[in-house]
Amino acid sequence: MRQIAKRTVFSTLLCMCMSVALAQTVELGDGWQCKSSAEDKWYETKVPATVMGVLVSNGEYPDLLVGDNYKRLDNSRFLVPWLFKKEFRLESLGADEHVRLIFEGLGYSANIYLNDQLVASRDTVKGPFRTFAVDVTGVAREENVLVVETFKCEPGGYNIGFVDWNPRPLDESMGIVRPVKVQRSGAVVIESPRVCTQVNLHTLKEAWVKVEAQLRNLSSHEVEGRLVCMFEGERVAIPVTLPAGQARTLRLDDQDLRALYVVNPRLWWCYTMGSPELYALSLSFESGGEVSDARDVRFGIREVGSFITNDGYRAFTLNGRRIQLLGAGWTDDIFLRDDSVSYDRQLELVKQMNLNMVRLEGFWGTSQALYDLCDEKGILLLAGWSCFWEWDSYLGKPCDNRYGGVLTDEDAALIAQEYDDQLRYLRNHPSIIAWFVGSDKLPIPQLEAHYQWAQKTIDDRPYITSAKQMESDLSGTSGTKMAGPYEYVAPVYWYSKEAPGGAFGFNTETGIGAQLPVKESLRQMLGDRLWPLDEVWDYHCTFAAEAFNKLDILKETVTQRYGEAANIDDFLRKANMVNYDGTRAMFEAFRYNNPRATGLVQWMLNSARPSLYWQLYDHYLRPNAAFYSVRKACQPVQLIYNYLTHEVKAVNGTLVPVRIKATMAVYGVSGQLLDRQETVVEIPAMGSVAAFPPVSLTEDNGYLFLSGIDDGQVIAENEYALAASEDIFEWEKSDWTGTPMKKHADLTAIGSQSPVRCKVAVKMVGNMEAELNISNPSERVAYLLRVVLRDRKGQVIDGVTFSDNYITIAPGGTKTIRCRLPRETRFTTDILAY
Repeated sequence: MRQIAKRTVFSTLLCMCMSVALAQTVELGDGWQCKSSAEDKWYETKVPATVMGVLVSNGEYPDLLVGDNYKRLDNSRFLVPWLFKKEFRLESLGADEHVRLIFEGLGYSANIYLNDQLVASRDTVKGPFRTFAVDVTGVAREENVLVVETFKCEPGGYNIGFVDWNPRPLDESMGIVRPVKVQRSGAVVIESPRVCTQVNLHTLKEAWVKVEAQLRNLSSHEVEGRLVCMFEGERVAIPVTLPAGQARTLRLDDQDLRALYVVNPRLWWCYTMGSPELYALSLSFESGGEVSDARDVRFGIREVGSFITNDGYRAFTLNGRRIQLLGAGWTDDIFLRDDSVSYDRQLELVKQMNLNMVRLEGFWGTSQALYDLCDEKGILLLAGWSCFWEWDSYLGKPCDNRYGGVLTDEDAALIAQEYDDQLRYLRNHPSIIAWFVGSDKLPIPQLEAHYQWAQKTIDDRPYITSAKQMESDLSGTSGTKMAGPYEYVAPVYWYSKEAPGGAFGFNTETGIGAQLPVKESLRQMLGDRLWPLDEVWDYHCTFAAEAFNKLDILKETVTQRYGEAANIDDFLRKANMVNYDGTRAMFEAFRYNNPRATGLVQWMLNSARPSLYWQLYDHYLRPNAAFYSVRKACQPVQLIYNYLTHEVKAVNGTLVPVRIKATMAVYGVSGQLLDRQETVVEIPAMGSVAAFPPVSLTEDNGYLFLSGIDDGQVIAENEYALAASEDIFEWEKSDWTGTPMKKHADLTAIGSQSPVRCKVAVKMVGNMEAELNISNPSERVAYLLRVVLRDRKGQVIDGVTFSDNYITIAPGGTKTIRCRLPRETRFTTDILAY
């Protein structure tokens, strides 16, 4: 311990004397130009950007994603390379300085020129998930011209992929897909620093931090210096000698720096369990009175775990506490136009739904912003490879039924390099809890052996061999399932023991198919083709060849459950009923069956283009009916109706026990009160208890109202439309797409009712927040009504945050919801039936 103190004092005095810093890394984001090698015109742009992103932002292809305009184009413009050019200045470039160009992502391969000199070629610069540090010392000067000649991915290449979710990008995501930076340093640079944390899982009162840094000598001579680490106000300096052109990895722990043993650590938690606390640590290499290079690392102190339950299902822990994963599948924009602003808006929507996790099928993100924001917001991430590489039709070459398309030693070597690069790029993000190294299939054994090496050497997070239930010869069961459905199933499906995708285990991707946007989005994406539904609607379904490419199942479901739609508004109203109840039941069933149900990923969260399928909010970031049903299903404390047994259970997703006064009321479709019960229930932390016995109806259709009050506050609220008749499935015809319905429950009495006209009283709470007191003056239930705010021109205001929506109010009852406007503005309130 005395030695540690001497090192700390010595390094503090040394740092006080340091006055010259060579270390500087600058992102080259603005001021780029882009052109085709076959055309003369240059387009202004910033990077990251794909070629299609550049062209669309410069006004070419107007209304490209509206109607079926996209399918009228071809990819002929993108069969040739496209050039990205950037002029930049390096002020006062010293003779002893080293300069490197850092490329964090290129699509798909590139030749890189600096000042008319080829500094890296496409035979090695290939793969969108590789990162490259190109040493341009001796080529760089004060005035520089950088040209990146990009080439699109050819069939058989391992590209960024959108699978069957939408049409392929015309340019195959050709371009600069992640940031470009210029790094100035002395002879020694710090590469890919790593911070690992271990928590005392019994007390949560102490933690150990370990630091790893690779030092690389870029020069042709030996360098002596010191690696300086600063954390929580303490410093240590480690003497280092590096031979010419060599690299060395240094590791530090609390034996080197006392502060790396943390008492009463501020733990990083998922936001549903606590606060996502973050720490900062700095590293620098100093030599000859100069700072050669410096790196700041942000990280969280937390410990994740993954295990296989006695039932064979994969489950997760965070800081020793078991957590049920509830999330949805992410995609970036079709032309990779997302930035920190769009990521922030979308992740706020994730939190509004009370979801705790997002799955990235593909290492999505046009920068680290997506991951940084998840760190800050406390949202868990599952990241990894996509099934785009596992099927012939997407990859463009034959794939194996068990191992997909990465089969040769050469291909496996490329994917191993990309995997290693992504782990080093992302490993300090506490939000990431596991890596998917396969999606629909397994990695070949030699590639999985590399993944096992990487887990021991590069990053120690769990890796999951497949999102599907598969058995690896090296690591055993994946503990996951991917048995569907991806198309509509009735709410009772999720509770049924015959259901392959039902509420048990870890379902890594599943959903109810079509999840329609709101009417203003439909008008924006379809123009005047709103009614009747036609082939243009179908074009905005998925791009799968086998299924999900038409709205036939949704149309049949609407008709069979609620009655044939008379017009577009009636169709949307009934489709919202299908969407709301179907999506909510999926999430609720997994919560109801916790801990046997370990995790759920709704397929999907968002859409890469304007779409009608698999989304909780649309391409324009407008929430749909499913959004609010998920918000309700995943409330921390909730009362949940079981569609199979008709019982009601109280669930608690918090780390503390809760005691509530629970109320149940049943109304007939006529509005008559049929039953009312009250009880007090005590719900254990992260647990559930029975609340009410089976609910019965004396009419064909009816409504169930549930509420829970704690200390005078309503903390649980749920409403259901019920049918006395049952849904009947053709279980024997189940496949990966879903289970066909033999007969739907009859809810036509509800579907045929005219919407109730409610009254609204507005109370402003500050300049941008309001309370809406909505009353139902009728003797009928006001069912599934959408609340919108309109501006002075009568247009729906986008970006409003509602505490609840698609609301249901008992006869003569009221409901108060809060809303926050995106900006200060005057508004009127409207209640819509669709």
